[in-house]
Amino acid sequence: MDTGAPDRLYLVTNGRSRADDSFDLVTLVVSECEPASGMQSEHARILDLCRRPTAVVEIAAELGLPITVVRILLGDLLATGRITARHPRAARSVASLPDSALLQEVLHGLRNL
Repeated sequence: MDTGAPDRLYLVTNGRSRADDSFDLVTLVVSECEPASGMQSEHARILDLCRRPTAVVEIAAELGLPITVVRILLGDLLATGRITARHPRAARSVASLPDSALLQEVLHGLRNL
């Protein structure tokens, strides 16, 4: 299955193209519940993946979906209280976090595995 096909991504996001600004690449996501029957498969996979704190970039790599699509799906789960999201330690300065270009390279490398 080609998860990158535009029509597939359109269906996964119900036609939405704007992501929730609550999530950057290093935001840690934790499931607050188990997947429910009848739930969209991508939502269920996110809940399974996030039993322990998992970064948005890792979720995208595991699902094989673009970051924007994952951020839309995470916004759905956050709005229904099925996940919590937190940024890495607030005490860390933004300058000490890896830059997005490095994280994109890591994501690309993970996809090539």
